[in-house]
Amino acid sequence: MHRTLKQETARPPGMNALQQQARFDGFISEFNEERPHEALDMRTPAELYAPSSTPYEGLPDVEYPFHDRYIIVTACGRICMARKKINVSTVLAGQKLGIKEVDDGIWLISFMRYDLGYIDLEHRTLQTIDNPFGTRLSPMS
Repeated sequence: MHRTLKQETARPPGMNALQQQARFDGFISEFNEERPHEALDMRTPAELYAPSSTPYEGLPDVEYPFHDRYIIVTACGRICMARKKINVSTVLAGQKLGIKEVDDGIWLISFMRYDLGYIDLEHRTLQTIDNPFGTRLSPMS
């Protein structure tokens, strides 16, 4: 699918962003509504698609009872602490993060139940944890 997408929309690319978007839109329409898929018994995705009966309600309101406070990530992916700006990630823009001072000027930063890393306020850096979403041992029931 990715090879076909590239061939049909980017070789050659559109002359500007609007032309490029038109190529992508045309591809999506053909891919979902006209082109049969072998994996779907030669039907189109549009023939089989049904919206979910469960409405998406977004993330639950996140609380951080074991942290000193929370902070909101800006639209550009930063948090502001002690008049210093620290880059976190635009992926978390608008989200509430928990922060907890673990040493003088060193803060643990968490999203939901995941510890993301440590902020060093003096150097304005975020030292990430290698894989905050890695395997966790579930408590035995």
